[in-house]
Amino acid sequence: AEFASTVPVAGSAYTFSYATFGELVAWIIGWDLVLEFAVGAAAVSKGWSAYLQVVLGYIFGDGVSTIAHIGGFEVDWGALLLVVVLATLLTFGTKLSSRVSLVITGIKVAIVLFVIFFGIAYIQSKNYAPFVPTQAAPTATTSTGVDQSLFSVLAGGATSTYGIFGLLAAASLVFFAFIGFDVVATTAEETRNPQKSVPRGILGSLAIVTVLYVAVSLVVVGMVPYQKLATNADPAGRKTLATAFSANGVDWAANVISVGALAGLTTVVMVLMLGQVRIVFAMSRDGLLPRGLAKTGSHGTPKRATVIIAVLVAIAATFFEADKLEEMVNVGTLFAFILVSAGVWILRRRRPDLERGFRVPWVPVIPILAILACLWLMLNLTVLTWLRFAAWMVLGFVVYFAYSRRNSVLGKRMAAGEVAEKATKE
Repeated sequence: AEFASTVPVAGSAYTFSYATFGELVAWIIGWDLVLEFAVGAAAVSKGWSAYLQVVLGYIFGDGVSTIAHIGGFEVDWGALLLVVVLATLLTFGTKLSSRVSLVITGIKVAIVLFVIFFGIAYIQSKNYAPFVPTQAAPTATTSTGVDQSLFSVLAGGATSTYGIFGLLAAASLVFFAFIGFDVVATTAEETRNPQKSVPRGILGSLAIVTVLYVAVSLVVVGMVPYQKLATNADPAGRKTLATAFSANGVDWAANVISVGALAGLTTVVMVLMLGQVRIVFAMSRDGLLPRGLAKTGSHGTPKRATVIIAVLVAIAATFFEADKLEEMVNVGTLFAFILVSAGVWILRRRRPDLERGFRVPWVPVIPILAILACLWLMLNLTVLTWLRFAAWMVLGFVVYFAYSRRNSVLGKRMAAGEVAEKATKE
């Protein structure tokens, strides 16, 4: 919020870090934001597909599935359909008008309130016991170590399924529900009075969503035993908010929730894809990615960037499991937030003269606590997620030193300045 009110330009944390840390760290954050926005869009598309399956099941019967088996692969055609449609709309410059956005947001909030207040009547106190389920015994999968949380492995835990280790690991997974608030910052360049509007949008929406999320969680887990909400490997076993109502025989309510969720999640995926386009646009404008990606088409949109992002999101949403996508999103976003938190502190020391529409209180205490909190959540992600993240970062460094560093606009300007200075001295 402080960065967005100080540097109100497209690019979110990437642009802020460029102004604070320099090019290499900015590249790292930009590379991480690809995980947040693109992979996040793929993961939410999987959720959209699950709700679509519920709705189609009510219309055509229980045999309908949005996952097809082709040549030994599971193809999520529901998620693919959503990504293709939204990519087409974004390519042609389609934006949600303020009225349409307001209506859809109203539908989303109404569905959440419906779940809370209608579901309260079906809560059974026995479903809350035990509040923290006993740690599960190791299985052939969980005993390998790579599927445990890193903290569980370091602390000598046998597994991070349920128990205190599971509770801590779950907090790191639930973090996925709270990403996206920085999308507000990616559009700061297009916002009226961003110094005040952007911080209010970020902090206000975060507070409201937190209250609603906790309330929904308490109600749904109270309605049915938590085991019935577990999503298993069978595509037909994918669970949604509607599951709790179906289990209580209230199918009409489950149908209402599913239809509303389809509308709500559609805009979520659209905003995440739009945010990713903004990041790629900013990075290509700086020369860290091919400059051609920053070119806009006849509709005023970066068409090439939109198409490439759509293809990546479509592949991830169609062929990968949702839980693996979520964990990768979390680790990348948390790492980016660590650098942002440090950046606020550093920029305060380096440039105290900058005008800030919003100022984080108690600096450096708040930034330090934020860094520690993000590190803690990262430690409670699985070892396998850390290994994948390490591989992603190695790939990022290869791209940077093989292409981005040599084609950087800032780097070329600095090199030209050094040449000019040398020539002047000679």
